[in-house]
Amino acid sequence: MLKKSIAGLVLVGTTWGLFSFSSGSERYFDIAKNLDIFATLFKEVNTYYVDDVAPTKLVRTGIDAMLKSLDPYTNYIPEDDIEDFRTMTTGNYGGIGALVGKRDGRHIVSLPHEGSPAQKAGLLIGDEIVKIDGVELARKTDNEVSKLLKGQAGTLVKLEIKRFGADKPLVLDVTRGNIHINNVPYYGMVTPEIGYLQLSGFTVDAGAEVRKAVVKLKELGAKKVILDLRDNPGGLLNEAVNISNLFLPRGKDIVSTKSKVADWNKMYKALDEPLDMQMPMAVLTSTNSASASEIVAGALQDYDRAVLIGERTFGKGLVQMTRPLSYNSQLKVTTAKYYIPSGRCIQAIDYAHRNADGSLNKIPDSLRVAFKTANGRVVYDGGGISPDLEVKEKPVPDIIRKLMTKNYIFDYATRFRASNASIGDAKSFKVSEAEYQKFVSFLNGKDISYSTDVEKALDNMIKKAKEDKHYEEVKTDIEQIRKKVAANKGNDLMRFKAEITELLEQEIVSRYYLQKGLVEATFNDDQNILAAVEVLNNPTKYQGLLSAKK
Repeated sequence: MLKKSIAGLVLVGTTWGLFSFSSGSERYFDIAKNLDIFATLFKEVNTYYVDDVAPTKLVRTGIDAMLKSLDPYTNYIPEDDIEDFRTMTTGNYGGIGALVGKRDGRHIVSLPHEGSPAQKAGLLIGDEIVKIDGVELARKTDNEVSKLLKGQAGTLVKLEIKRFGADKPLVLDVTRGNIHINNVPYYGMVTPEIGYLQLSGFTVDAGAEVRKAVVKLKELGAKKVILDLRDNPGGLLNEAVNISNLFLPRGKDIVSTKSKVADWNKMYKALDEPLDMQMPMAVLTSTNSASASEIVAGALQDYDRAVLIGERTFGKGLVQMTRPLSYNSQLKVTTAKYYIPSGRCIQAIDYAHRNADGSLNKIPDSLRVAFKTANGRVVYDGGGISPDLEVKEKPVPDIIRKLMTKNYIFDYATRFRASNASIGDAKSFKVSEAEYQKFVSFLNGKDISYSTDVEKALDNMIKKAKEDKHYEEVKTDIEQIRKKVAANKGNDLMRFKAEITELLEQEIVSRYYLQKGLVEATFNDDQNILAAVEVLNNPTKYQGLLSAKK
């Protein structure tokens, strides 16, 4: 493991000394005492409270509130939720293989998985499911609909759907299957020499999926690769180690965990021969890349194996494990912090020290400690992993936010699919000028009103001016500004035409090519991918980003 500074070691040693003096017997007495108080309190409430009390619900509220005071990752999993938790960790379940979400009281298909029973049965993006096996869905929650759709592989489920352009509801018979949610939903070639793979999770066999994808990309001619970890929330630590091992030498430290229980402290090393140690790599990160994603990104950065591009990661340096409880329930509990090869822990929030009002603080940049990579580059702990090349996300214009929240782009793509049986390939598809004008016409009569930041500032200015009795003096000036802003808003559909067209293209392509289409439609517009291609095609810049500053 790469060595951290002496000052850091002294600090850790001092902290341990401060918090290790409490006697065990006193602690266990406090536990017994408070459990007794809780039991007697619950008995009294259950007996004397004016209205009937639901014991299970009341205790669950107490458990959830107690665990929430620790951190967001320590959770109670009752028996009823075990199957959903198993799906999260394995990526496997019995069902139809489609994402369905509730919108304005309707349950809309947002994405059938490629090759799934849903796709094979003809379910399309934009379809509204109104009945499942005769059960009306109007008042059902997302969770209730999910349970109705899931079931043992091989069993039949009957869906009644409404489809745009169809005169009457359709009935689809779907045979449930064993669904596996791929950790690598897409891999393909961005250029003739640059491969791309998207890693969306770290469930069982994530490492094997990444290996397979890289091998296939090489067969397609890839000499360089982009690993996309954006918005990947993490998952199994072992899979993060396996994926890092694909690109790092056997025997190298990948990550270590440090726990209150000394026996659980562990160093995870690269145990296998790597798949490739030479191919230039770019890793894309975002503010939502967390946990296992940060282990992979951090290990590759600490060994100067890849250039990190994008945004600073989330900063989750905590490890959880599950512990069995009575009545087939489980506890997912934070047991350790993890440290990547340079010796840094990238945890951003200090859950152990809250403010008086219960709020939390992030570690300020001024208190982040410096470490060094294998090449001597300076990197920092706390607050996530900073990219080697930052690409900031552009702010979303108000008009686009309105179009997305109202689902106008989604709905137009559904209409487009109903009128067009096919389109060209996903990478080359473009929305024409005539098609864009049709979209503008589609919006006629629809609510696309919104308040810009300038208008909100004007409203605050008016309120303050009235309070200070200066409003009449500035009223004319304010109204002139408001009119100019309103006139500019009227042109927003043209001002942000390029950005809106890009979203229309992605949404339309997804109707024909599903997840694959969604990804490939971004290749020409995604600033992170474009930056990665530019770096990988410039060996001097690539090596410069991986070298220590002189």
